[in-house]
Amino acid sequence: MRWLRLLLIFLLVPLAGCALNARPSTYLVQSKGPYTLDTGDIVRVSVYGEAELSTTYRVDDGGSVSLPLVGAVPVRGLTTQMAAANITAALADGYIREPSVAVQIDTYRPFFIQGAVKSAGQFAYVYGMTVRAAISTAGGYTDTADRTRVLIYRKQGKEMARGTVDLDFPVYPGDTVVVSERWF
Repeated sequence: MRWLRLLLIFLLVPLAGCALNARPSTYLVQSKGPYTLDTGDIVRVSVYGEAELSTTYRVDDGGSVSLPLVGAVPVRGLTTQMAAANITAALADGYIREPSVAVQIDTYRPFFIQGAVKSAGQFAYVYGMTVRAAISTAGGYTDTADRTRVLIYRKQGKEMARGTVDLDFPVYPGDTVVVSERWF
């Protein structure tokens, strides 16, 4: 009986390693969709023929940009094209006849990285960034980092979604990347 148990242990222990899958099969966070503005983004607003209005504006905590003449214009959750339409409508409402407005992103809001990296904190986002690039930006892994497990927290609508992702998963502005520590 004892030999049977030992035989089962020797046969099943190597197979247990096969059950580990370092790459997640599904993501709870969305990886596609148009970029939407939120607090911390800096946008360049260009109003044709109006040099005084054509400058950079920061999206404030309320999700608005404050322009001369019209005041706060809500842009949170909007694409740059939709934000341009909102600003055009605000300027056309008694201030400028037929305004032509373009909005583009000047500086993305930062992303955050925590956990087993050498320099955790807030970092400037670069378009097209992946988890691998984010970890490199934070100085790389610490000696105790679990290099197979990374979590991303991403705001989706009014909810905060969490997902285990691989190193080539895209990071977006406002994301929080968490690198886990290994136990041994």
